[in-house]
Amino acid sequence: MAGFGDPHMQTVDAAGLRLGIVGARWHAELIDHMIERAKAAAEACGVTDVVIHRVGGAVELPVVAQALAKQCDAVVAIGVVIKGETPHFDYVCDSVTAGLTRIALDEQTPVAHGVLTVHSLGQARDRAGLEDSIEDKGWQSTVAALDAALVLRDLTKP
Repeated sequence: MAGFGDPHMQTVDAAGLRLGIVGARWHAELIDHMIERAKAAAEACGVTDVVIHRVGGAVELPVVAQALAKQCDAVVAIGVVIKGETPHFDYVCDSVTAGLTRIALDEQTPVAHGVLTVHSLGQARDRAGLEDSIEDKGWQSTVAALDAALVLRDLTKP
């Protein structure tokens, strides 16, 4: 983790927006908590319409995120990918990142990348918003997506 540059995003007034959350099933303890933190962030931002879906792994996140982007004002994709001894980590991370980015651009809907791409379980725990975590990516990703959705809404006003 860089340890600098954090914008310390506060909540935004996103009442009336619809949020989609998709989480992988791998590392369920961390993902479950990150989804709870994403839901808490949405509630703190005034969002009451939240839909949640789960998928097998990180590679499956983009296809469901795309479906959610067609129905929601913002989407948060949550997963954990831990580097192993093979290049598989690189392929998964590249695929997920490219997929989520493409969906956001194609659908003109913010898709937050709440996928932890780390070297160890400890690094994932440090970012998952647990009581002793340094970061809270479930919360941060959600606020970022809702903030971007509000900017897009303002840009489309006549």
